[in-house]
Amino acid sequence: MERQGELLVDTAAIAGETAGRVSLMSSALRGSEILRIATDIRALVAEGKQICNLTVGDFHPSQFRIPKLLEESITEALLRGETNYPPTDGVAELKRGVRDLYERELGLSTDSVVVTGGSRPGIYAAYATLLDPGDIVVYPVPSWNNNHYSHLSRAMGRIVTCGPRTSFLPTRALMEEAVKGARLIVLNSPLNPTGTAFTRRTLREICDLVIDENTKRKEALQRPLYLLYDQVYWMLTFGATVHVHPVVERPEIAEYTITVDGISKSFAATGVRVGWATGPSDILQRMSSMLAHIGAWAPRAEQIATARLLNSAREVREYHATIKDGLFRRLDALHTGIVALANQGFPVRAIEPMGAIYLSVQFSLLGKEMPDGTVFTSNEDIRQYLLREAGVAVVPFEAFGSSGNTGWFRLSVGAVSVEEITSMCVRLHKALSALG
Repeated sequence: MERQGELLVDTAAIAGETAGRVSLMSSALRGSEILRIATDIRALVAEGKQICNLTVGDFHPSQFRIPKLLEESITEALLRGETNYPPTDGVAELKRGVRDLYERELGLSTDSVVVTGGSRPGIYAAYATLLDPGDIVVYPVPSWNNNHYSHLSRAMGRIVTCGPRTSFLPTRALMEEAVKGARLIVLNSPLNPTGTAFTRRTLREICDLVIDENTKRKEALQRPLYLLYDQVYWMLTFGATVHVHPVVERPEIAEYTITVDGISKSFAATGVRVGWATGPSDILQRMSSMLAHIGAWAPRAEQIATARLLNSAREVREYHATIKDGLFRRLDALHTGIVALANQGFPVRAIEPMGAIYLSVQFSLLGKEMPDGTVFTSNEDIRQYLLREAGVAVVPFEAFGSSGNTGWFRLSVGAVSVEEITSMCVRLHKALSALG
């Protein structure tokens, strides 16, 4: 047996199955749970069933378009012939645009920016640049894809399990032991899958933990502990929630912090593929070199168009007023519907939305009987029942690294209308009522 990332790999079994055709890492890499769920949804839609699809972490263009300025600028750049290779670290206009955006909106100064083809290459590059095989990366669960990135980089995932008491976000107390001997901490706020966000106090305390740990390591001549901060949803916060950034809260953590960001979520531009990373110049230079060999840069026309968008403070402000209103109306309709069911005595609850496009909902159905006499024994039973009887597609937290049948699910509103949510809540009431 051999340990790869967070997986225990049976090397003999894999060798027998693949006859040496692929690497151990690729043999043990797991597929997406969300894509598996999508197969079930397509089958029911093909049968003519009405499905409210709350599984996709994306925006359907029928509900949310990209900014008009971005759309027009991409077309104009293509017509001008901006179709050759961009600089491997990004066009100068976009890097300036990112710096200006952060200064203007976050009060954050950053010198080094590397542009990437969406945000994912930046995350992977940070893992691959900072971690050697067997190094420890600490991340909370539920969270998006950290288990897979750990596996891809041959690192050892050290999981910090978070629950509803802390809005599924880590605290210093939860992470105190986990950081010992670790090389990297990965945080995301607002958080996919939960739609919750750090408070200023909680983030400051985690930053202090990183700073304290690195003070000890400097004295012992040990390698530092880095923080990877994924803030791809940061412009999508609701109500009293205010996005916070580690370097703004604790400037002394700047030499240890890499930020990953992009336009995919904040501008409903998942398919445009423009992201970036910022952080210490020596780390960013190595990330840039690696990404250049992979060819993971964003297309030149899209970079130029994104620069124009970010430099228009008025366009950004007006677009976010519209998209945030649309997202909040959907999240609020969903949250209100779940709360109404809870108030009627049904075993459900939801955490009030703070940011992103997600709502965390718990269906406490384990041990209850379905109309056919079958007993709910797992989250998969719950998911299948909700899909079949209520026409609502949801994703269990197991898809985001959590373990145990807790009944918690991610519900995403980027691809549905308020009317679809309202109709679904009626069907959900009927399906839950059938349980007695």
